[in-house]
Amino acid sequence: MTYNSEPVLSDRTLGDWLEYWAEKTPDKEYIVYSDRDLRFTWQKFNERVDNMAKGLIAIGVTRGTNVGIWAQNVPDWLTFLYATAKIGAVAVTVNTSYRTEELRYLMQNSDMHTLCMTDGVAGSNYTDIIYELLPELKTTQRGKMKSEIFPKLKNVIYIGQEKYRGMYNTAEILLLGKNVPDNEFKRLRSLSTCHDVVNMQYTSGTTGFPKGVMLTHHNIANNGYLTGVHMQFTSEDKCCTCVPLFHCFGVVLATMCCLTFGCTQVMVEKFDPLVTLASVHKERCTVLHGVPTMFIAQLHHPMFDMRSLRTGIMAGALCPEELMKQVNEKMFMDLTSVYGMTETSPGMTQTRVDDPFDVRCTTVGREYEFTEVKVLNPETGEECPVNVPGEICCRGYNVMKGYYKNPEATAQVIDANGFMHSGDLGVKDENGNYRITGRIKDMIIRGGENISPKEVEDYLYRMPGVRDVQVVAVASERYGEDVGAFIIQKEGFNLTTEDVRDYCMGHIAKYKIPRYVFFVDAFPLTGSGKIQKFRLREMALELCKKEGIVIR
Repeated sequence: MTYNSEPVLSDRTLGDWLEYWAEKTPDKEYIVYSDRDLRFTWQKFNERVDNMAKGLIAIGVTRGTNVGIWAQNVPDWLTFLYATAKIGAVAVTVNTSYRTEELRYLMQNSDMHTLCMTDGVAGSNYTDIIYELLPELKTTQRGKMKSEIFPKLKNVIYIGQEKYRGMYNTAEILLLGKNVPDNEFKRLRSLSTCHDVVNMQYTSGTTGFPKGVMLTHHNIANNGYLTGVHMQFTSEDKCCTCVPLFHCFGVVLATMCCLTFGCTQVMVEKFDPLVTLASVHKERCTVLHGVPTMFIAQLHHPMFDMRSLRTGIMAGALCPEELMKQVNEKMFMDLTSVYGMTETSPGMTQTRVDDPFDVRCTTVGREYEFTEVKVLNPETGEECPVNVPGEICCRGYNVMKGYYKNPEATAQVIDANGFMHSGDLGVKDENGNYRITGRIKDMIIRGGENISPKEVEDYLYRMPGVRDVQVVAVASERYGEDVGAFIIQKEGFNLTTEDVRDYCMGHIAKYKIPRYVFFVDAFPLTGSGKIQKFRLREMALELCKKEGIVIR
C-alpha cells in the first residue's frame, strides 16, 4: 500500500486500518455529523468500536455470526460495522426501504443472529414491523429469543437511547462491553484475516428474491482505496457522505475510501439538500458523492453555494451529460463516474479525476488496477474487438466470495475462468475507456436501486383479479428507469392503477411499487411463444403518450 507511487493491494482488515489511524493520527477527526456537531476522533471512535464489539460478544455474537443493520446513516451505523469486523462477525446491510415481506425473507435467508435497528423512516415504523414478525419479543427475556420462523435470531438491538420490550439499546451494549474482559475480544480479533467475509449485501437479480453478496475485507478495503487513488485522495480531504451506507456506494466508495486514506467523513443521516449543502459549507468538504437526483436537488436549492469542493462521484444511475456539465461548472468539481455492481465490491471501471471532461461525461472510464475487464460475446464467450458491443465481465480481487448459501446462482454469474458476468452490454473504445450501451438482464435500476421484475411479478400474482403480469423498466428522466406493470385481468374484475398500488403499499418497498400500470388483453410473443419484454418497454412509452401520462 502506497500513496506516492504505484498502488498495491493491502492485506489489512477493516480493524487493522482503524487501529492504524487511531495510533498514527489519534486526535484527528474521523466521523463528523455537522448538523448536530457530533465529532469522533480516530482514537475515540476506535475505543467506542472496541466497547461495542465486546458488548456484542456478551450477547453471543462471535466469529461468523450474521448481524443485521437496518438504519439510515445514524452515528452508530459505522460503529456496528467496525465492531462486527473486529470480531469476525458479518454485517448484513438491510435496505431502509424494506417492509415486512422483504425483511422476513432477508432475516430467514441470512440466518440472522442479531438485528440492529432504529425506529424507522418516514412512512415505515420498524418497531411495528419487527413486533409483527416477532410477537414473542414482547414477552421474551432479552437474549433468549426463540422463534420458529427465525431459528437463528437471538437478539434485537435498538440503535438509540429509547427502551423497547425485548430489545437491548446501544447504551446497554456499550455498558456490557465495558464490563467484559478483553481475553475473548483479543482472541477473536487475532483470528481475523483480510479474506474473511465482513459484509453481506442483498442485491436483486432477475430470478426472484435478492441474494446475499458475500464481500471480504480484501474486496471492499482495496476497492475503496483504489477509488480514492483515481480521485487523488489525500488524508486532508473531507468527504461528505449523503448516500446510504447500506449500499456499496456509501459503505465502500465513501467509507472505505476515507478509511484507507485516513481522512474525515462528514455524515448526513438522510439526504436533504439543505443539510448536505450546509455540511459541505461548514466543514469545507472537498469531496461529495451522490446519485443524479441528489445533485439536481442541490443545484436547484435556493441556498446553493459551494466553493470548497474538489471532486466526487456521480453513480447509481445513468448520469446525464448536461448534469455533469452543470456540476462541473457550478459546484467547481471534477466529478468521476464509477461503474460496477455489488458483486464487484462495487467498482470495476472508473473515470479519473484528471481525465478530459468529455471522457468523464461520456464514458465510465478504465478498469481498476489489479482488475481485468473484458467485453465478451454473449453467444460465443470470445472477447469482442474495440467498439463492438458485448457483455461487460470482470475478474480480480474485487469479485465477491459468492452468494450466501447459493452455489448454483454463484456458478451462473462467475464462469469457469473466474469472470463475473454483469448482464450489462457495453463497448471498449480505442483509448481503453468503456461505455455502457444496454442490458442483457431485465433488471430495473431506479435511481441506483436494483429491482427484480420477477420479485414484483411474484407479489402481484397474489392480487385478486390478476391473471397474468409482466413488469418492465420504463424510461424516466428523474430516476433513469421506473417500474411499469402490464396486467391481464381475470374475468369479472375492473382493476385500476390505484388498486394495484394500494395492494403493494406497506408490503413491498415503495421504490418497487409500479408507477405505471397498463391493463392489456395479451402480451406480445415471439414465434416460439416467449414474451417480448423489449416490446413491452416500447409499448409503455407508446401508451403513456397515447393516454397523456407524463413520464418523470
